[in-house]
Amino acid sequence: MARAWPPRPVIRRSPGLRTLESALYRSGLGPVAGVDEVGRGACAGPLVVAACVLGPGRPAALAALDDSKKLTANAREQLFPVIRRHALAYHVVFISPADVDVRGVHAANIEGMRRAVAGLALRPGYVLCDGFRVPGLPMPSLPVIGGDGAAACIAAASVLAKVTRDRYMAALDDPGYGFAEHKGYSTAAHTAALAALGPCSQHRYSFINVRSVAVQAAAAAPVTGTMGTTNRAEGQLSR
Repeated sequence: MARAWPPRPVIRRSPGLRTLESALYRSGLGPVAGVDEVGRGACAGPLVVAACVLGPGRPAALAALDDSKKLTANAREQLFPVIRRHALAYHVVFISPADVDVRGVHAANIEGMRRAVAGLALRPGYVLCDGFRVPGLPMPSLPVIGGDGAAACIAAASVLAKVTRDRYMAALDDPGYGFAEHKGYSTAAHTAALAALGPCSQHRYSFINVRSVAVQAAAAAPVTGTMGTTNRAEGQLSR
């Protein structure tokens, strides 16, 4: 059987988190940045994207680093300052619920990844992205499926994004919604609160469950009601 040309690269999950990055550094393509997002599936709260450059070595202090979804909340909190201390550079970006509604989740995610990389104090020579190809980057990049479990720089970005977003959601003044517990995801408790209280400014109206409740509330409200317009007013959050 004739082989296809050019040959297709095959990215396999390596036995360690630094194998892929180490290969890029040995090829002279460093610094290597990892990019990941948190909050893509939530129906409330911002989409948070982080980019992180760790450098060619791996400090013993980061031995516990892994995909943020596999770590406990306490483990993530302990790793958060360690990553910031040992990272050569990192940058965290917030995409507000209103921006997610306007752009759509995927487009907002890709834009957030571009902004996170652009905000790094150290320009990377190569970027590893968790799962998605990110067009428009000024340097070579590679999407890595399950990247937060395959590359340390993506895992570090995942922890930075997760802890930052969790802290933000826990600090919201949200009487009755319980954002500190479910972080804006569609749990049974959140669904019940949304049905009882209606959407607030942190909800994403482009999500069908939020939109359905908003439509029902608008139909039941007096003609002079202004809930829909006031709830959608929110500026973009970034740092």
